[in-house]
Amino acid sequence: MDSDNDCGSDAGAEWVWVRRPSEVEAAAAAAGWLADEEARPLKVVFGSPAKYFTDAAPIGNGRLGAMVWGCVESERLQLNHDTLWTGGPGNYTNPNAPAVLSKVRSLVENGKYPEATSAAYDLSGDQTQVFQPLGDIDLVFGEDIKYTNYRRELDLHTATVTVTYTVGDIVYTREHFSSNPHQVIVTKISANKPGNVSFTVSLTSPLDHKIRVTHANEIIMEGSCPGQRPEEIKTAADQPIGIKFSAILYLQINGANSTVEVLNDNMLKLDCADSVVLLLAATTSFQSAFIKPSESKLDPTVSAFTTLSIARRTSYSQLKAYHIDDYQTLFQRVSLQLSQGSNYDLRRSRLVQSAETSSQGANVSDYGFQISGCTRLTSLNSFVKPTVERIVTFKDNEDPSLVELLFQFGRYLLISCSRPGTQISNLQGIWSNDTSPPWDAAPHPNINLQMNYWPALPCNLSECQEPLFDFIGSLSINGAKTAKVNYEASGWVSHQVTDLWAKTSPDAGDPVWALWPMGGPWLATHLWEHYCFTLDKHFLEKTAYPLLEGSARFLLDWLIEGHRGYLETNPSTSPEHYFIAPDGKEACVSYSTTMDISIIREVFSALILSADILGKSDTNVVQRIKKALPNLPPMKVARDGTIMEWAQDFQDPEIHHRHVSHLFGLYPGHTMSLEETPDLCRAVANSLYKRGSQLRCRKCWYRALGPTCTFSLLCPATSGLKATLKV
Repeated sequence: MDSDNDCGSDAGAEWVWVRRPSEVEAAAAAAGWLADEEARPLKVVFGSPAKYFTDAAPIGNGRLGAMVWGCVESERLQLNHDTLWTGGPGNYTNPNAPAVLSKVRSLVENGKYPEATSAAYDLSGDQTQVFQPLGDIDLVFGEDIKYTNYRRELDLHTATVTVTYTVGDIVYTREHFSSNPHQVIVTKISANKPGNVSFTVSLTSPLDHKIRVTHANEIIMEGSCPGQRPEEIKTAADQPIGIKFSAILYLQINGANSTVEVLNDNMLKLDCADSVVLLLAATTSFQSAFIKPSESKLDPTVSAFTTLSIARRTSYSQLKAYHIDDYQTLFQRVSLQLSQGSNYDLRRSRLVQSAETSSQGANVSDYGFQISGCTRLTSLNSFVKPTVERIVTFKDNEDPSLVELLFQFGRYLLISCSRPGTQISNLQGIWSNDTSPPWDAAPHPNINLQMNYWPALPCNLSECQEPLFDFIGSLSINGAKTAKVNYEASGWVSHQVTDLWAKTSPDAGDPVWALWPMGGPWLATHLWEHYCFTLDKHFLEKTAYPLLEGSARFLLDWLIEGHRGYLETNPSTSPEHYFIAPDGKEACVSYSTTMDISIIREVFSALILSADILGKSDTNVVQRIKKALPNLPPMKVARDGTIMEWAQDFQDPEIHHRHVSHLFGLYPGHTMSLEETPDLCRAVANSLYKRGSQLRCRKCWYRALGPTCTFSLLCPATSGLKATLKV
């Protein structure tokens, strides 16, 4: 350790005493009870084919994703690539913004909040670009197929979707996974009797594309994204060049009597195979957030062929083994075991009784076997039920294993949509079937993007954060221009929404969402959190500190001397939430909202601590921060006992609003705690009560990982379960 100031030092640290495990707990641990949790089924089970996009099962390798629908007569794998977006690099500056900013500030200083809100529309920028679907693999097996024993399941242990069903005396099996080591989507279709696999297969896309079949076992789809948002396209002549893409589907056919033919020059018809393995490789011409699609040197078809040629030389069993090994390196780091009231006590009492009545020579693992066996007998029925049934009955049985499944499903989604070298997880992770998805599927740094990555560190998926840090670096480049031109400030800034091209200017439209320059500062706090978890000093010095310092420099310039004796942010909004101004009109623009000040405290504190560790405490920016911190407005409690959301105790027209931005200081921030600020924490509890119970299903972290979440009706926050987390 370099000094006592180093976060890794024990000097001056508060020690927490942990009780000695009981005999029962020791016996269970010795028997491998906790370890055995990893071997139990973790499967999302579907009792029927998907009818809607959100019923399909997601697979992904960080870059290439698919939704498996699992229909019997026809199968659809809806495909996505993380760099398939409309548009290209933009100009994220507004030379007219400084004059508008001065006007808005003057209105705020004079208490004219509705007028300031109207004027702030002129600070808005352009809309983001739009995440686009790659297309579909369509397989047709027949019509009016009479089948039984249908089952579709996503195995979280292996990141594999399996579909099985029976037609007559033949059992059909389809296996799907997205391989990170080989960068392909893999599907195997087989039957338990030879010569019974027949289907037609094609590639389609809602984007502009062409299909060609080069061999009897290969289909190539080449196309391009729109060069601008779809609604902005008027004529083909006005269309800028967009990102190009290529997807190549290759069939490995097994069976002595199998035949394959080309239909209509765009699809393949296969008959009488024993089994077939489909390999799909897809790439785009995206090169960088700062390179126009028209200037890209990448040929996506050449890249896709290169990727596919490696996978073609690998057997299915090897592809699957590489895939599982790579995935489980991340997934198996964490196991979660939950116990619930009487059921746990029953298992506990049986174990104690077994220990007391058994002979002295009995091995401790015998007791562990009994408790494990009891657990299996009571829960096996749950594992074979369709997950939707388990969700419906959860309100009655509070099944702990369902919450375990939910927790691991969240980890699975993050692993599947964010890997080193890929793009960040967008608003829908990596899965979208619409050319105009909700909110453009664009990352929203006013909470959603951060929520996507909250599980990364506590759930031991640190590597999955790397795309976020790469992206923050891109934001800092564009954001420096936005800060300088729009706000005449140093450092870098980013607002409420962004896209593949690292947009940093305000969004278009209402300032209630668009005017929020705290997106960049909030993202910067993730850099400090990463250091706190990993104690990676090289990361702190080379990556985190420069970005934190740039964010802090902007905040120092953004703060202004207020008439109330404090440094203020003006204009200021609380994300997506209006208030009632003193004149009775709705407004959203005021000064020094609680979230603004909470984020600023967090960034300033992180930079001071980082500077101490790196020996940079004497720099000008650190000295300015130390001078500014005592002059920030304090946290306030409103008349009704809640945390004040705005600097004044404005009337709230929507008390059940879905955001709880003013509680940032408690989480994910660190400026409130039960030990240090109990009065504020009581106000936090009152705030949550006032907001209402619907918060539990709108803002739980696992929902942010994508709308594909099967558990959208379930919130484990109210389950009252006790958890043992093994990392």
